[in-house]
Amino acid sequence: MRIAVTGSIATDHLMSFEGRFAEQIVADQVEQVSLSFLVDELEVRRGGVAPNICFAMGRLGLRSLLVGAAGADFAEYRSWLERHNVDTSGVHISELRHTARFVCTTDRDHNQIASFYAGAMSEARNIELGPIAEENGGLDLVLIGANDPEAMVRHSNECRERGISFAADPSQQLARMDGGAVRGLIDSATYLFTNEYEKALSEQKTGWSEDEILGRVGTRITTLGGKGVRIDRKGEPSLQVPAAAVDKKVDPTGSGDAFRAGFLAALSWGLTMERAAQVGNATAVHCLEVDGPQEYELSKESLLEKITRSYGAESANEVQPHL
Repeated sequence: MRIAVTGSIATDHLMSFEGRFAEQIVADQVEQVSLSFLVDELEVRRGGVAPNICFAMGRLGLRSLLVGAAGADFAEYRSWLERHNVDTSGVHISELRHTARFVCTTDRDHNQIASFYAGAMSEARNIELGPIAEENGGLDLVLIGANDPEAMVRHSNECRERGISFAADPSQQLARMDGGAVRGLIDSATYLFTNEYEKALSEQKTGWSEDEILGRVGTRITTLGGKGVRIDRKGEPSLQVPAAAVDKKVDPTGSGDAFRAGFLAALSWGLTMERAAQVGNATAVHCLEVDGPQEYELSKESLLEKITRSYGAESANEVQPHL
C-alpha cells in the first residue's frame, strides 16, 4: 500500500530561561517592551505532523512518501528522514523561505514566549499531487494533515477529482479554517481523524450533524486521550478501543501523529479496525514515553510487548507476521 503523507514540515527551537519573565517586565513600560533573555538550554527538535507520521511508519517497516514544503535548510532533516525509511522525493524546496520554525522560551515557572514562522509551508498550496502519483506508480491513500489551509483543501479536491482515497486530518488548523473550507476538506474522505474537541468543532463549522458527517466519510476515528479511541461508521455500532498501557508519561507532543502511523500501517497489512486501533495506540505510547516526537525507539519486540500487555496475546499474534 503506497501512502503519501501531506502536512507541515517544521523544526522546534526550545529554550530554557532560569529566571522569571514577570521579573523582567516593568508594569508602566509595557507599551515599549524590549527584552532579551540569556538562556541556558537550546534543544532543536525535528517536527511537523507529516514527518512525524512518516517517521513512525518507517519504524514500522513502511516507506511512506512525504509531501510538503521546506526551505534550503531542510538538507540535514531530509538526511535524517531518509535514514529512517522515509521517501522525501515529494518535498518542494522553496527558493525564498526557510523551513517552518517554532521558537519558544520557557521560564522557571513554565510561562512561555513563543513565535511560529510559517516560512516555506505557505508554498505547499503550489504542490500538485498528480505528477507525484505518476512518478510513484500511483497512490493508494493520501493523508492530508495540518498544513497551509489552502494546500489542505487543494489536496482534498485533487484526490476527489483523481479518484484517490484520502484521509482528512485537520488537527490544529481546524480552528483557522472557515466552514466552507472544512466541508471541502472532509467531504468524501475515506478516513476522518480528529480528537474529541475537533470532532465537535468540525460539526459546528460545517453545520453538519454527527450523522451527516458519517454519511459523507467512510470511517471516523476520534482519539480520546487516556480513554483510547472510538471508531464510527454509518449504520454500524461504535467501536471503542482502550488506550495502551503507559509506563511513564513524558511528553504528548507527536503521540497523535504516531497513532495515525500505527493505525494506517495496520490497515495496510490487512488487519481489522480494532487491531489497527490497538497498533496505533501502542505506537502512540512509545512516543508519549519520551521527550520529542521523533526521539523514541520502536522495535518489533517493544511493540509486541506493549500490545500483549495492553490487549492480549491474540492481538500480538495477529500483528507479529507483519513486523
